[in-house]
Amino acid sequence: MPNRIQFPEAIEPLVQFIEETPAADIVDQTLEKLRAGVPVQTMLTASALAVARSSDLPPGHHGGPLHPLAGLYAVTKLSERLEGEQRFLPILQHVALSNKHIHDPVTSPFSLLEFKPLDAGGAIVSRTDDLAADGSGDVSSGQGVEATKAAFLKACTRGESNKADHLFLWLWDNVPKMEAFDLLLSVAIPKNALDDHYFIFPSYTWRALEMYGDEHLKVLMRPAVRYVARFPTHRVVPDVDMLIEKHELLTRDLREKTGEDETAEIGRIGEAIGRVEKYNEIPRLLSQALVDGLSIEGAGEALSIGAAGLFLRSQTGNPMDVHMHTSANLRRWLLKLDGLSRRNRMLILLLWHTGPEVMSTQYRMEAGPQPDAAAVAALPHRSQEELLEAITHSIHHQPPTDWSTVTNLGKMIAVPEVRDTVNLAQQYVNLRYDPDVLINRLAEIVCHDSFTEMHAFKHHQSIFEEFYATREPWRWMHLVCGAQAAAISFGKNMEVFEDALDLMHAYPGREAAIAAE
Repeated sequence: MPNRIQFPEAIEPLVQFIEETPAADIVDQTLEKLRAGVPVQTMLTASALAVARSSDLPPGHHGGPLHPLAGLYAVTKLSERLEGEQRFLPILQHVALSNKHIHDPVTSPFSLLEFKPLDAGGAIVSRTDDLAADGSGDVSSGQGVEATKAAFLKACTRGESNKADHLFLWLWDNVPKMEAFDLLLSVAIPKNALDDHYFIFPSYTWRALEMYGDEHLKVLMRPAVRYVARFPTHRVVPDVDMLIEKHELLTRDLREKTGEDETAEIGRIGEAIGRVEKYNEIPRLLSQALVDGLSIEGAGEALSIGAAGLFLRSQTGNPMDVHMHTSANLRRWLLKLDGLSRRNRMLILLLWHTGPEVMSTQYRMEAGPQPDAAAVAALPHRSQEELLEAITHSIHHQPPTDWSTVTNLGKMIAVPEVRDTVNLAQQYVNLRYDPDVLINRLAEIVCHDSFTEMHAFKHHQSIFEEFYATREPWRWMHLVCGAQAAAISFGKNMEVFEDALDLMHAYPGREAAIAAE
């Protein structure tokens, strides 16, 4: 019988610590280990391995290894930007979430077993067995790389996640890593139209591995492979396929890199995206811009600007409705990678709008651009420090949510007080006060969050990166988006932060956080 996967002795005890520690003790015992000198990246590696090994995939997209692995990159980068013991707060949040999912009866008990890598020949079934399993009887007797790729794709069409796992373990060992990832994305990207997380989960995990290396790649990617391969099969988006064919985007000579000469066009397309009423207009704008000579990088930047504009118009009060930003940020990063197929790159750019959690905002939008310029102009002038404290106070004192009245998180509408925060943040950027000061304050605030399963952390890292990757004057929109998201998510659940407060003395903002409870 297969055994549970085991890790090297250098990390196995720490993995077991995260798996076995009671939830009531995980925060203080993790902090104790961090204070004793366990490196942050080692603790996060153990957290990721533990949740991958000991929690099953969720029936939807909440629970199990999905969000801890998808949040690994953002948590790591945020921790690097914090100082002193504040840098431990994102780590404590990650470890606590992994521990929670390991002990959740929805996704546990579970053990990720050692799987034998199989090529197409090793995973073959007879024609009669395929027919008996409701197949078409169309089987292949081929072997090697191409046959195994074809076998993986067929397994995905049948929802055979176990078989897909076997086959992909073989592929990791027999093709370049980027070639294997590109194959996985060929299934994951179209399934974005079914659930944003089919795209986000493998892509964010891959991005984390850029920092963490290949040592645990095959283990950490197994949950994503299994998730992507399961039912339902991918959804076709014929409008986008028609645009790709009409404009010959798979064969046309396209400009890759952006430059200063594209500034006006990037801004024009980005602002046009931010004004759309129907999201299916977005791929038309982007594909035509490519035909007219805009670079692929420039199109990604325009999408980012447009996503920020649409997020500011959004009326959503769901703290997890941040995929407009996180997905745009992730797509810009992917478009710069070497080794992805042209088709995958075009779909990465043109299918952003299809994710249900992006698409749903289309029906909850302010009519015009936000914030309201008149409301911002009416605010009294404040110094940078005064305005920073006003933004913080506004976020900390958002009205509490009456959860007894919430029946569908996805339909929550933001309370009017969120606009107060947004207007203050817009005044801050209008005055061109120090962006890093505001980013650092938002970083401290996001560390309170235990509700969104890493969504708040991913959004904060996205707005940080998009601010520095987007040109003037549109870059500043991302900071306002960060304040809006913080106002929506703050205070929903701060259990881990509150536990850590009792252990961390002299945490900046302690009094304000306690007063906001």
